[in-house]
Formats: sequence, structure tokens, C-alpha cells
Amino acid sequence: MSDDEVPPPTIHNAYTEDTIKILVATDNHIGYLERDPIRGQDSINTFKEILQLAVKHDVDMILLGGDLFHENRPSRDCLYQVMALLREYTLGDKPVQIELLSDPNDGRAEGYSFPAVNYEDSNLNVAIPVFSIHGNHDDPQGAGPEGALSALDVLSVSGLINYMGKFDLPLSSASNPNPVEGDPGISIRPVLLRKGQTRLGLYGVGNVKDARMHFELRSNRVRMYMPRDKEDWFNVLVVHQNRVPHPPTPAVPEGLFDDSINLVVWGHEHDCRIVPEPVAGRPYHVTQPGSSVATSLGEGEGVEKHVALLQIHHKEFELKPLPLRTVRPFMLGDVVLAEAAEEDGFDVSDQIAVGKFLRARVNALIDQANQLWDERNAHAAEEGEEELPRMLPLVRLKVDTTSVPAMSNPIRFGQEFTGRIANPRDVLSFYRSKTRAAGSRTATSADQPELSIDDPDLTTSEKLAKVRVQTLVQEYLAAQELQVLGEAGMGEAIRMFVEKDDGWAIQTHVSNALRALMKGVQANGEVDEEELDDVLVKLKEQQNREYIEKAKTGKAAKGKGKEKASAQADSDADSMLMDVDEGGEDGSDFEEPAPPPAKKKAAPAKKAAPVKKGRGKKSESEEVIELDDDEDDEDEAPPKATKKTSRAAVLSQPAKKAPAKKTAAAKGKTSATQSTISFAPSGRSSTRTAATRARGKMANALEMDSD
Repeated sequence: MSDDEVPPPTIHNAYTEDTIKILVATDNHIGYLERDPIRGQDSINTFKEILQLAVKHDVDMILLGGDLFHENRPSRDCLYQVMALLREYTLGDKPVQIELLSDPNDGRAEGYSFPAVNYEDSNLNVAIPVFSIHGNHDDPQGAGPEGALSALDVLSVSGLINYMGKFDLPLSSASNPNPVEGDPGISIRPVLLRKGQTRLGLYGVGNVKDARMHFELRSNRVRMYMPRDKEDWFNVLVVHQNRVPHPPTPAVPEGLFDDSINLVVWGHEHDCRIVPEPVAGRPYHVTQPGSSVATSLGEGEGVEKHVALLQIHHKEFELKPLPLRTVRPFMLGDVVLAEAAEEDGFDVSDQIAVGKFLRARVNALIDQANQLWDERNAHAAEEGEEELPRMLPLVRLKVDTTSVPAMSNPIRFGQEFTGRIANPRDVLSFYRSKTRAAGSRTATSADQPELSIDDPDLTTSEKLAKVRVQTLVQEYLAAQELQVLGEAGMGEAIRMFVEKDDGWAIQTHVSNALRALMKGVQANGEVDEEELDDVLVKLKEQQNREYIEKAKTGKAAKGKGKEKASAQADSDADSMLMDVDEGGEDGSDFEEPAPPPAKKKAAPAKKAAPVKKGRGKKSESEEVIELDDDEDDEDEAPPKATKKTSRAAVLSQPAKKAPAKKTAAAKGKTSATQSTISFAPSGRSSTRTAATRARGKMANALEMDSD
């Protein structure tokens, strides 16, 4: 560690009875590639290891940061295995050491009497509570008076997890990043926990569209309900958003959260950055556990996978990375073929020499992956753990093919490594780079090719004048390394599809081109498998030349009238300019929020009867924990009822406590008095303005016992 680096937060003189231990994991993506014969069980095996780590380290709870499932509607087999693992490792006779101080009915299923927090249910034996928010892969879908549902709702009502971070977005503005005046914004209610003298406020925000979340934070419309003595609480916020911009998708700035937060657990980003990172100008830190399974073959997935062991003692905390041993090793390489040819002395036009060089590079990456696995096994043996059988690694070699006339089929190349790597079909990734006027080298991939309108020397008007569908399509296709179809014919087919509204143009061209290629291959007689790629490349180039010659011949044969029509078509192409959206003065994509309406005096809060205490640690005396907003004398009338959207929260449904207590009384159940909280208007600093109607609505929804 250098002198300028700040040491990570740590705990001094911790007492076990006051220390809350939490296993933190995000982006499990269970079900990813579940039909793949090699990688199909990777995500579920790693999730099993995470639960085993929770048992091994004797944690008080597990915290998941979204994307537990890879699909919004997981398969029955996937859901079955997850439920079986949760039952196996999180249920049991071990007493829960963390006491619930907030109402266990907050967020419970509407129309049912069992509590939302599973270890407060006397019918369940919970050993390790699991709290989770939803991500963008497993978010709630559907609408209606009961609200939207997700796979996490199924796990919640089954008593296996505690689903948090589900909230209300009105139907009128759910898809609008800039809501109209009167929209309540986002309100977050905590799960309040205590172990000994340590108090933990757990806040969760399920995934929202990044543009919407950015707007809500920047406009001070995210309301966090906090106890009046919030200085005595350690507050953890769990989010699932983009932390780094991925154009055209925006990101959520990490410096916009409330100053009362002590630690932000960030989900959605897959690269592992568990060591707490301070935020400039803010009192909190950010930790990013990353994904537990690689869902792409990018650089971010190449970092070794970990989960975090979070320990909290009073207002101090520390994070310890725990490596995941069941994750396949992933090796990523990059090579510039033209430079490698100069160094090793081979011709880039010689397919045999190029293939030999690429095989050597891939073999080197495989050896590195196997060596890494052996080192992990050796380290595990030193720790007294058993060795795991070697897993087939993931290997990706990025190849810069600039100045290379042609490349072999990457899928056929990868077949040579079947049985040695887990991803033989996509081991190679071709891309080209172009030298800019300034002499710098920029990568141009098939997903983001460098187009003529990207020239930095062009003005905006010149760029707009160059925007033609046909030109852009040809430049884009030229960067794709097409193996079978010619760029000219495909570009013309796409132009016909776009400009002439010919819905069959692309399908017709592809069918004709494939038929011509098959005839060409048959005309060559029997072709060896090794020579098939060369034959296809030659036939594609020949077909491309013939198409260009036919296009020129057809144009030359036109009469004056035809030439005039062609000129008119060219002028029409000039009119197909790209639409440019002009942002606001600050260049942002968001409108400034409307000023909040006038405030009204709040009506006194109603009282609710005390609720039953569950299996958590008992308190010796009744305690009242009030939530404050620093505006005790002001509140607003509740807004008019609105329909719920896909984000409609179970939390926003008014809880029917009376029938639940009657049922409990009829069964003759008794328990110690539950410590309760009294919700006042939301706690925040005076500089953060909230939507007035939302405050009234949430005050009605959060009426608690203040005795």
C-alpha cells in the first residue's frame, strides 16, 4: 500500500455478542446457460458454495444484491434447485441472533397473515435469514391491484427469503424518466435489526431504469425513512444499477445518496471490487462484490470471483473477500496479428501459418488457466480444504485483423479445442482498428465499428450530410468479418428494406446468395474439410464482384429518364439524415423537476396494536424507535389513489393487522412484547427536498405503535 492510499475500514476491539456478520453476494444469475452440456450447472454449483460459506463462517444473515436468477421466468428445474438449496442450508434449529425491531408485517403478502420476515413466523425454523432485492433480470412483471410479481415473491411466500426493496411507481410515469408534478418519487423503508449493542438499518432499492433513478436522486425525490436517533445506527443501502456508463445506457452517480448511509452495496456490475471505496465528498463507502458466474467473455469477468464477509460492530465495519473455488478460470488474451507476423516472421495471408500462431496462443492461455487452478487447489489444501477436480477453463483470444486480407472460420477453429476448454465456439474474437488522423489507434469491434461519420475532423453539419443508410450499412458490414454473404449485396438488401419498405428484401437476398454458394461448392466437386473455408471465401468474393459489376452495368444501361430517376433517388438519400436530440443546457437527458406543491399540516398518526415477537433475540423492555424527517411539524395530505405498475409494491398495500392478531389470539400463541418503531415523516437532512404528496401517502402506510 502506498503512502497516499487510505487503509480500508476496519473494526477495533470487537465483541462477538455485538458483531453482526453478513455474507454479501450479488448477481448470481442462476440458470445462465442451463442447457449447455458443459456450463449448465455452473451458476447453481457456485450458489451452493456461497450458502456453504455462510454456514462455515457462522454468519447472522445473507444479503443478496439482485439478479439471483438470470431469467425473469426461471425454469422449473432452476427454481426447484434454488428452493432445495435454500431449504438445505438456511433452515434449521440454530437460533437467530439478530433481533427485528421494525414491524415484521411490513411488506407481507396482501390477504395473508404470515409475516414478511421469515424468522418471525413461528411455523418456520430459520437458521440463516436471507434478504434480497431484485435486479434487472428478475424484476417484478405484471400489474393489477395486487401488484407485480417476480420469482423472488415465490421464494418469499414460501418462507425461504425476505424480499425487500420493492416499491411503488405510478402507472402514468413508470416508463417516463422525467415524471410530472405530483409523482411521489421513491420511498425506502428500512428493515431495522439489532444484535447486542449494534443497530443495523437495512435499506434496499430494487432495480429501476437508470435514467429514472438518476432523476430521482438528482431531484432529491428518494426518501429514506430513518429512526430519530439515526446517529446510533449503521445504515447499509443495497442497489442494483449501472455504476459505469455503457452508452447509450446512462449510469447512476455514486455520490448522490443520503449522507446518513454508511455503506452502499452495489449490484449489477460484474467485476469484483469488494474492498470498500470511499466516495469523494461523501461519508460513505461503496463495495461491489461482482457476479458469481461469468455471463460474458469481457475483461470485467476476468477478475477472480469473490463474495464478501461483512462484519459490523457499532459504527465500525470491515469487509473480507472470500474466493469462490467453483468458478471456472477465465483467461483473456489480445494479439495484433500484423505486429505478431513481423515479430515471428510469418505471412498474414498464409492461413496455415496464421492458424498455427493462433493455436499456440490459445494453448498458452489454456496452460495458464490450468496452472491457476492448481495453485488454488494447493492453497486450499494448506487451509485444510479438499481439492476440487480441474474444470475446463473459459478462454477468449481477441485478434486484431487490421491489414489481414481474410480469416478462417472462428467456429471451425474452436472445434479443435473441444474437450479442453468450456467455450470452443467463441474462443476467437476478431476486430479491426483504424489509425486516426492524430495517429492514435482505436479498437473497432463488430458491435461498435468505426464509421465515416466518426471522423473527429468533421463538423456536425458535415457528419449529418454524410449520413446515408446505404453507406452506414456497408461500413458496418465491412467490420463484421462476413464469412458467407457479400457486403455489397447485403447492403443493398438492407437499403431496400429501409428505404423501399420491402419486407422480403433481406430474406430473398440471403436465400439467393446461399443457393448460389451451394451451387458453386458443388461445381468444385469433392472438397476437403480443410479447404472448405478457402472455397467459400473465393465464392463469396466472386459473388460480390459479380453483384457490383451487375449494378454498374445496370446503371450504365439506363437512359436519360432512368438517370434522372437515379439522381432523384440519390438526392432522396441525402434527405435521410439522422435525428439529433438536443439536451438541456447542462447536456443532461433529464428535465428539471417541478417545484413541490405547498405543504399542509399533518394529521396525528394513528396507533396500531403491538405485534407478535418472533424467534429473534428478546429485548428486556419495550422500546420505541421513531423515524424522523427533521420536519416534525409539517406533512401533506395523501395523494389520490393511482394504479400500480410493474413496480407496484406489496409494501405500499395497507396492512390489515387486526385480523392477523385475532387469528393469533384464537390459537393461543404468546410471546414477549415486540419492540416497535413509530414512523414520523421520513428522515433526511434539510437540504434534501421530497415530493409532498409522497410524504402523506407513506405516512399513512407506515402507522406504527408509539406507546
